[in-house]
Amino acid sequence: MKFEVQKKEKNTQARLGKITYQGKTYETPMFMPVGTQATVKTLSPEEVEQTKAGIVLANTYHLWLRPGDEIIKQAGGLHQFMNYHGPMLTDSGGFQVFSLAKPKDISEEGVTFKNQYNGDKLLLTPEKSIQIQENLGADIIMSFDECPPASASKEYLQKSVERTLRWAKRGKAVFHGNNQWLFGIVQGGAYEDIRKFSAEETVKIGFDGYSIGGVANDHESKEDMYKAFSYSTKYLPEDKIRYAMGIGEPIDIIEGVIRGIDIFDCVSPTRLARHGHALTRHGQINLKNSKYKTDFTPLDETCDCYACKHYTKAYIKHLIQAEETFGARLLSIHNIRFLVSLTEQIRQSIKEDKLLELKENFLKEYEGRK
Repeated sequence: MKFEVQKKEKNTQARLGKITYQGKTYETPMFMPVGTQATVKTLSPEEVEQTKAGIVLANTYHLWLRPGDEIIKQAGGLHQFMNYHGPMLTDSGGFQVFSLAKPKDISEEGVTFKNQYNGDKLLLTPEKSIQIQENLGADIIMSFDECPPASASKEYLQKSVERTLRWAKRGKAVFHGNNQWLFGIVQGGAYEDIRKFSAEETVKIGFDGYSIGGVANDHESKEDMYKAFSYSTKYLPEDKIRYAMGIGEPIDIIEGVIRGIDIFDCVSPTRLARHGHALTRHGQINLKNSKYKTDFTPLDETCDCYACKHYTKAYIKHLIQAEETFGARLLSIHNIRFLVSLTEQIRQSIKEDKLLELKENFLKEYEGRK
């Protein structure tokens, strides 16, 4: 894999980039669908590819517990196991562990937690996280970090960042680098001094790319999220990918790009779909609403996805109400394509130095209707 910045937008910190992978190129900024259990929920790999998505994520924690990273290694790695031949990324497992573990379970060694499937006591360490991800065989893997809530005190955040740095060094020390990139993770809440410290010290360790963590948990404010973006990217290398973890709100993607972020991921497109929600240029809509019962128009008339080309709101509403899986599939296809298409528009606006104009026009139309 190779990454290069091709252009910077003159009015913002936005960058147009290119990832080269096995003879194919993928442009950034990019939105990445999440395939937690080695599958993007309800969709086949071919359907994911048809949305023009590039990188797909998988979840280290869940795949470690089931079916097991050794089994996936025997299968030839994630690409072979799930038949997806584009680039893949795995998280470190940290977020899931911390959402399940209690503060007392976090130590210098790692995090102790209970296996949610059989109750076994397990320990996930920085070294173990790297070993699991190397077995999974993703192209981009993450350092093991602590992901404290946005509500954590400044004192706690400082200590957490220092521990994450020690864990980052331990993880890198055992990383083999066999056709994989290892990303470091910047934490620090909405405090510029802690973000600066975290970013600069993480860069000193030296990674293939850098992730901005702690921006999609505990319901932090948009203002704090955008501060975290700005406070992190300004201290990161220009020639490395910058990745905001867990970001899938359309406006947050635009604001992230404005602040110099290249790639984003989130489970939201498929999660919204399973609950009957669609992303449209006029805002988010709920297909369970009675007004769509006789609405024989596409989800979004400007969308080129399979769902919008062939099916109406009325039909998809019927599927959702009848609890037919096909409804969730169609909405998943559409929602992923909507965010991928948004990043395509963002890239074009960067080429034309019109990103702020795109933001203004997007906000005029996107009303956030429920």
